[in-house]
Amino acid sequence: MSRAFVAVLLVLSGAGLGAMGTAVVGAGGIAELKRQAGLPAATPSVAARSAPSAPSGPVAPSAPVVAGLGVEVTDGGKPGALVVGVHVPGPGFSAGLVRGDVLLAFGGTRVDSAADLARAVARARPGAEVTLSVRHSGGGHQRLTVVPAIVT
Repeated sequence: MSRAFVAVLLVLSGAGLGAMGTAVVGAGGIAELKRQAGLPAATPSVAARSAPSAPSGPVAPSAPVVAGLGVEVTDGGKPGALVVGVHVPGPGFSAGLVRGDVLLAFGGTRVDSAADLARAVARARPGAEVTLSVRHSGGGHQRLTVVPAIVT
């Protein structure tokens, strides 16, 4: 009972159960604590942990690659996506977007809302140039070229 108390005290104090914890609790006590915590009691051997694992073939990405513009948009009450923030650095900043711009088209896709822009950007290929149709806060219209980047 006292060994379990010492182990709990070590864990709660942030000391962890490294070599010192093993010496205090003993190897059997570590396995019991792991079992109670729901962790696997058996640990891989040193040889198994240090052996390099060779890939068995092409490795698929763990997450889908998603394009991004580096801007924050919202619905502005009129058709388009109102830019309320531009990340510096970022693709939108590099293209010349500024806060207050309204994105009206992304490539060949009309943008009536922030959701429309999000869907169009999600379909874009990162690294491929896309033409934006923009209405500036002063009322002028402009076409800008943006290169969506990978969002991580």
